[in-house]
Amino acid sequence: MTANPRSDKPRRGLLITFEGPEGSGKSTLIEGLVSELATRGCEALVVREPGGTSIGERLRAVLLDHSSREMCAETELLLMEASRAQLVREKIVPALEAGIVVLCDRFADASIAYQGFGRGLGDKLVERFNEFATGGLEPDLTFLCLLPPAEGRARLKQRKTDRLDREDPEFHERVYEGYLALASTGLPRFVVLDATRSPEALREDALGQLAKLEHGLLKFL
Repeated sequence: MTANPRSDKPRRGLLITFEGPEGSGKSTLIEGLVSELATRGCEALVVREPGGTSIGERLRAVLLDHSSREMCAETELLLMEASRAQLVREKIVPALEAGIVVLCDRFADASIAYQGFGRGLGDKLVERFNEFATGGLEPDLTFLCLLPPAEGRARLKQRKTDRLDREDPEFHERVYEGYLALASTGLPRFVVLDATRSPEALREDALGQLAKLEHGLLKFL
């Protein structure tokens, strides 16, 4: 049986998500934080979107494969949400109920930026699908790693690219606008990081923000 995200049990863990356009250094930041947390005796569960489960990884392969270039925006959104729904119920909620810190490489905000802004489906429509897929689960903290699209594309030349990476510059500009819109909402869970800075600087900024959280799992920071 999978977990219900609307469970009445008190949530003892922490859900920390990482967002940003392509090449913004999210994965490097997560790796650095995992290492820092481990040295302080706090083991974290790292998951990613799309993916993070056996079902989700199969959906990820379809979503990111270059041969899926005919995929329409609506199909892309629905596959993303399907992967998210499985991840929430199979991995994230059980971990939170067990008192574990979960670090998630992209979450529902990514669909606002990519499908809402990038594909032009609109943030309100995507929000409704996000609510259904997550069961109303929201992160405790979200790091927004902001990097201008041109610099992100330059960084992509150093790695293997996928279907979304290879979208035209206009698409990535719209995605960036989506993240800027999220950053401007003023929601306290959003922490904006300047991803043009070094990985070490981003890690220190992120650790400083984690230390501000009033949560027993992070009292040692």
